[in-house]
Order: sequence, then C-alpha cells, then structure tokens
Amino acid sequence: MSISFSVFGCKTGLIQPGDDIVERILGSVGEAGEIHDNDIIVIAESALATAEGRVITLDDVIPSDDALRYAERYAMDPRVAEVVISESDEVIGGIPGFLLCLKDGTLLPNAGVDGSNAPDGTIIPLPLDPNASAYRIRKEIFERTKRKVAVLVIDSRTHAMRLGVSGVTIGCSGMSAVGDCRGTKDLFGRELEVTRRAVGDCIASAAELLMGEADECIPVVLVRGLDIGIGEGEGIETIAPDECLFMGAVRNRG
Repeated sequence: MSISFSVFGCKTGLIQPGDDIVERILGSVGEAGEIHDNDIIVIAESALATAEGRVITLDDVIPSDDALRYAERYAMDPRVAEVVISESDEVIGGIPGFLLCLKDGTLLPNAGVDGSNAPDGTIIPLPLDPNASAYRIRKEIFERTKRKVAVLVIDSRTHAMRLGVSGVTIGCSGMSAVGDCRGTKDLFGRELEVTRRAVGDCIASAAELLMGEADECIPVVLVRGLDIGIGEGEGIETIAPDECLFMGAVRNRG
C-alpha cells in the first residue's frame, strides 16, 4: 500500500429526493479536477438515501403497540420507534432516545434511522441496499467517464465504550472492504492468525473528517492514491452474532 494519499471533499449542494446522485458526484469533484482511474468515491448514506427517496414524513407514521411500548420505555417519539422497528431485523435493547438494533448483520443504534440533516418533521433510514447502490453508482461512473473507480457508502457510528462517532462502510463496490492479514508476520516474526483489517472503515473515517456531522454540505469525498486493488471486490462482510465479541458477551450473560 502506498505511503501517502489525498482526500478531497466534494460540495454537492443540498441533495433532494429524485436527484441523479452520479451527476451530483461528477459535478462536485472540484479541487480533485476530475475523476481518475483507481479513485475511491465515498458517499454519505444520508445523501444517498435522500436521493433514492427514502425520506419519511413522521406525520404519515402510525405507531404500533410495540412502538408505543418502546417509546415509553426509552423516551422516544413513538413514530420514530415505529420506523426503527420496521427497519430492524431485531431490537436488542436500548437507552433513552435510542434502540440498539441488528440490521443486515450489523449492530447499530436506531437501525441507522437518523433525523439529523433531514428536513423538519422527517427522518431518513439507511439506503435500501447500500451494496447494490454502490455497484450501480460505480457502473454509471464508468459509463459516463470511462474511469474505473471503487465506491463506498458510509455511515457514522458509535463504538462500544467509546465517546464520539467514526466512519464505517455499509456498502462497497470495486474493492475489498476487509483486508486479510492472516499468514503475515509481525515485527518479531510471529504469524498473524486472526487479524483482518477493516480497510473500508479506515477510509470511511478519513472521509468523515472532511464530511463532518453538521452543515458542511460535503456528502461526497474522493480518495486518491491508495494502492488497494481497485476493480475487484463487492459487498460488506459481516459475522454471525454468536461470533461477535460484543454480541456474544451480551447474549451469554447469566
């Protein structure tokens, strides 16, 4: 892997439902000049979900009995609880204001449903299929520019027992989101047996430094100069709950 790389924030303006996200990406590369072969295009999930029409108006949501119970227990808007439940594969528990959910093999708060950077009275779930969206965007970029790139769809997440959020990749096309370090040697010649490197998440965190979390209006970041094999690899690898240290500890209590 190269020892240096460049990261460019791309101001797109406010994304609206139905926008051509590829057109907005191509029109925002700014300081990067134009898209090059082997660039990595990193897209914030909220902007992508908005363009794909995933914005939900809370006044249109009718809470179920389960949503009402969760809302009372965890001090939530029942309408938000209803959307979170509908987006979740399983609700594990919660704290005031948030439900801890399993969704698509990932443990995350409120199933990724977010009200920040959404118009008043609305919330935005995750894109319906981030991997499929990443593939479609990568394909369309090639069709329009003839450039071979990778595309990552990212979100910001909290981590166990840590304050603050960092980036995580939820959709990937054109590169391997996880690098396998097994079989390599450490500084003292010992062979690594289990270590894998979350390359996509590392790139996501670098992109988050430019994207920000407020009104920066930088939902796209272009990463250039990383030698990681652009052109191969699709999707995000997850593990079963019983193989996860955190989920295993929670479920095996007592």
